[in-house]
Amino acid sequence: MNPLPADRRVPSTISQVLDLLVSDPGRPRLTWYGDGGERVELSGAVLQNWVSKTVNLLVEEFDAAPGTVVTLDLPAHWRSAVWALAAWRCGATVGLPSDGHDARPAGDVVVTSRPADWTDVLAGPGGGDLVAVALPALARTFDGDLPPGALDAAGAVMTYGDVIGWAPETDPSAVALARQGGDETRFADLVPAPGGQGERVLVDGARPLADVLRDLLATWAGDGSVVLTSGAAGAELAADPARLARLRDTERITASAG
Repeated sequence: MNPLPADRRVPSTISQVLDLLVSDPGRPRLTWYGDGGERVELSGAVLQNWVSKTVNLLVEEFDAAPGTVVTLDLPAHWRSAVWALAAWRCGATVGLPSDGHDARPAGDVVVTSRPADWTDVLAGPGGGDLVAVALPALARTFDGDLPPGALDAAGAVMTYGDVIGWAPETDPSAVALARQGGDETRFADLVPAPGGQGERVLVDGARPLADVLRDLLATWAGDGSVVLTSGAAGAELAADPARLARLRDTERITASAG
């Protein structure tokens, strides 16, 4: 689907971004620094594998396709990136709640790390689907009570195939990203022009998730890689210039987003 152009390595669709990520499959593409010193590194091949499994889950379990709204109630995190890429790969709209959480976008599928806050999604005729995401890297199950009918992503994603079986074509005119009370971005405009080529970019996860996702796409469109921090980890680094300098040197960071 939409193969990467042979004459230029600048992707314009999500499938082309994913193709570019595995053009050098062993190269780190997303390095995550979370709370408490957690570090997770995903090569291009591993990142695509996670996305492929999640695409298969969305399509096979929830019939995700153009017109489907997948609400992401997640912080900036490597798992947020996987779920956003997977939703876009099958043509669905990613909806982002407002910070206040009192006004929430309608979603056919809600993907959240706080399933207890979304039990109303499952209620009544025509209710949506609820997916609980455990954020710790080694989590095998969601740590907490799940509402009846909610899907535990920690175990479910791993049961799906490593290669996308089938995904619908993306409609360039369809809405790809919708922020509650904010602007909409269509698929035709989703992948930004890269700010550089082959950069190793530091991205602060304290910023709004929509901005973080755009930074990731812009970096990957330029055949680069990302070092993404949680909000707390980013604040700790900002308060400790020596530690930040060591991180830049260790991770070979060449640029910062935002």
